[in-house]
Amino acid sequence: MNKSFSQAIQLAKEIVESKFDDSVQLIVIPPSIYASEISKIVATTNIRVGAQNSSEYEFGAYTGEISADMFQSVGVSFVLVGHSERRSYFNEQNEVLTLKVNQLLRTKITPIYCCGETLEEREAENHFNLIKKQLDEGLFHLDGNQIGQCVIAYEPVWAIGTGVTASADQAQEMHEFIRNLLNDKYGMHVGKTISLLYGGSCNPGNSKELFAKPDIDGGLIGGASLNLTDFIAIANSF
Repeated sequence: MNKSFSQAIQLAKEIVESKFDDSVQLIVIPPSIYASEISKIVATTNIRVGAQNSSEYEFGAYTGEISADMFQSVGVSFVLVGHSERRSYFNEQNEVLTLKVNQLLRTKITPIYCCGETLEEREAENHFNLIKKQLDEGLFHLDGNQIGQCVIAYEPVWAIGTGVTASADQAQEMHEFIRNLLNDKYGMHVGKTISLLYGGSCNPGNSKELFAKPDIDGGLIGGASLNLTDFIAIANSF
């Protein structure tokens, strides 16, 4: 929940005008009320537009909600599902996230399904079980074709704005665990095609080391995405 309309438009235009490797897929995920205009700004580029949340309902009397169809109609092609802040502040449960994933796939929008553990859960050595539960209950109801249309983002909540930093090896360890879960359930031919993103305070200082890891395919960038120089530096870290 950052930036006024004019600030967001300016940042989008500056990103379009910046120099970055076209082989890197950039996705900008603004507040929902800016998505339509930003879709127009990036329309002639390889940049895609996402949304930070969407409704589990298709349409109807759900005041304040925005449906997958509405997002699709204004050029949104990715939507975050189950971001750590949605889980924590708005009590979103895995069962609801399942419905959101279904709505997005119905409209051919790519869900970016987020999973992650708190510091307490990691210190209790329950982090692997928790991630498996979040995936089992929120995403693994899909068949092999459907899961192939999804992206998974790992967010170690304990490494976001806490002063505690996750090492590249710790990030890789969890990404490898998630990849193995995918391989076990859907087969390696499916598991290896799904992009796994890292979302734990990725910045220009650690992005190259993170993205060099075999199971980290990209980043879900938070605060650093609000700064043009930092965001482009991360994009050029591959």
